[in-house]
Amino acid sequence: MIEFIKTFLFCVDVFFVVYLFGYSTFLFLSVIVGSLDLYQKRRDDELKNNLKRKFFIPISILVPAHNEETTIVDTVCTLLRQDYPLFEIVVIDDGSTDETAQRMIDYFQMRKIERPIRRQLRCKPETAIYEAKSNKIQLTLILKENGGKGDTLNMGINASRFPYFICMDADSMLQKDSLFEIAKPVLENDKVVACGGQVRISNGVEMVDGEVTKYSLPKRMIVAMQVLEYDRSFLASRIFMDHFNGNLIISGAFGLFQKKMVILAGGYDPSTMGEDMELVVKLHVFCRANHLDYSIRYAPDAICWTQGPGNLLDLMKQRRRWHIGLFESLTHYRYAIGKKEYGLMGTISFLYFWLYELMSPYIEVFGLFTIVLSYFVNLINVPFMLLFFAVYAGFGCLLTIIAFFTQIHTRHIRLTFLDVIRTILLSGFELVGLRFILMLVRMNALIGYRRKKNVWGDLKRYTHNRRETQEGGSEG
Repeated sequence: MIEFIKTFLFCVDVFFVVYLFGYSTFLFLSVIVGSLDLYQKRRDDELKNNLKRKFFIPISILVPAHNEETTIVDTVCTLLRQDYPLFEIVVIDDGSTDETAQRMIDYFQMRKIERPIRRQLRCKPETAIYEAKSNKIQLTLILKENGGKGDTLNMGINASRFPYFICMDADSMLQKDSLFEIAKPVLENDKVVACGGQVRISNGVEMVDGEVTKYSLPKRMIVAMQVLEYDRSFLASRIFMDHFNGNLIISGAFGLFQKKMVILAGGYDPSTMGEDMELVVKLHVFCRANHLDYSIRYAPDAICWTQGPGNLLDLMKQRRRWHIGLFESLTHYRYAIGKKEYGLMGTISFLYFWLYELMSPYIEVFGLFTIVLSYFVNLINVPFMLLFFAVYAGFGCLLTIIAFFTQIHTRHIRLTFLDVIRTILLSGFELVGLRFILMLVRMNALIGYRRKKNVWGDLKRYTHNRRETQEGGSEG
């Protein structure tokens, strides 16, 4: 019996080491590919810069909101500063209990109207509609019964006028050229049915008229570590999977979709916590099942600035929701795993998200537990194991630093010497501190889980550091 236990522990230890080595290798290749792509794209864009603004697609910007009185006006004001020829803004208030709608109505001098909405996707009914024009841009506010974020986005799709729509969070801001950048993949290839932008943490950023004028690492340690985490994530897996049409996630904070294809696929699922990932996987499955030539892309130069949770409790709530949403999407479409008809999306992408996203907290905790047990039964070569973990940690920190400074350099952002030192130090804290805490949060995410509707991730909001040289008023 003792020999069996030792053999079992040895096999688990070997698997755990191989698992960590595999993750590090994937992350290394992804970061290198992502970094090279960003530098190459920067050179190519310098040649295409004069051509990109001659062509465009009409876009509806959908902003679902629930109790967003602190940020909603700032968000809409940055959208009005977009340097883009033709777009509309549709804000959908999902039964807010605060002053979200009233602040919109007062600031933009909106008027109540009667307007029919064609129901192509099921959603809760509207209770009132308001309209205004600001900077010659159509601005619509729809008040509706509470139905959750997915239901709210379905209402926005029903009410939108243009063939492409963007969904973005009500606490986010776009850079002045973000619409042009996220529309470029569609202009280059009309088979693109969805395109994700890059989401970055806005804490520590100052924007004037839709342009970043000042950038520094957030003062709060918990937020600064999220900056490093976001940059590593978007530079690594998103750009790498873009090479084989394998992206399964377009962040709910900023994504472009072809309206017709989304309606055909069935729209957003109001019953899931991860409506953004669920829709993207649904589009993959729908297009492949119907033998449609399609592409889902990632546009790294289309930048959206969003607020990161300002305290550990809010961050834990957010990551719990994300992990539940990941679980719902992967289990609902589990039949796509390894199937030939789903291509590399069904093998590389699904296996990566199953092994290194969904199951990783359980594998890592169990692996650490067995290593401790192995130590007590003298199965561990302690110097080798300590060296392995030291190399693994150092390698992880190095990749985080490379990802962050690649983003900084390609965006022509200058950092202070203090921020450079903080970045290096925080990469270590993020690896051994924040990652371990979030690993435990994700491991416990499914305890007491039950599928439910009408849930928003209510986090504490802060005002954006935003200025405008001239406020855009309403035109009636």
